[in-house]
This record gives sequence, C-alpha cells and structure tokens, in this order.
Amino acid sequence: MPEKLYHLGIRGTVSRTTLAVANEKRDWRIYADFAQVLIHEARRLHADESFGVELDETVDAFDSTTIDLCLSLFPWAQFRKTKGAVKMHTLLDLRGNIPVFIEVTHAK
Repeated sequence: MPEKLYHLGIRGTVSRTTLAVANEKRDWRIYADFAQVLIHEARRLHADESFGVELDETVDAFDSTTIDLCLSLFPWAQFRKTKGAVKMHTLLDLRGNIPVFIEVTHAK
C-alpha cells in the first residue's frame, strides 16, 4: 500500500527484497504477540454478535487445509514423491470468523 508509506515516514518506494530482508531479521514472536492483541480486540468487538443460533458459550470450527509447495524450493516439505506441501490447521471463533489458533505442520 504505497499511499500509506508517507504516514510511516517513508518518502520513496520500497522494493520487495528490502521488505523480505527486514522480515527475515525480525523475530516471529513479534507477529505472534501482535496477532494475539488483534484476536483479543476482535473478540471484544464481536462478543454480542449473533450468528443465527442462541448459545451461551463460544462456538469454534476447526479446519485443516493442505497448501501445495514447490518441492524444488521446499525439499523439507515432501508430501509425495514429486509434490511438496504443508498442512494448516485453523480454529475459528464463529462469532466474527476470528482465527483463534493456527498451526502449520507437515502434510503427511
């Protein structure tokens, strides 16, 4: 979103490689902590939202999705002889469709 860069103090364009290098050096826990803050805020905002059925407790849905990967780029993700993949397991809070938990595992 180049039009938002001005508000961050960036006056020129930013190349994708610059962002990739910056993300490589950042600790992943920064994103995990920020995600928890956003999840907490979203749950607060959608706490009174109804989804058609009156229930006293929170209702969650669990989904598991296989994400195909190029085996030549991700040899550690071998799924079949010539195919790479990982599996993403997601727990959704149905009140607001908020992802509460996500785990990425081997597709096997």
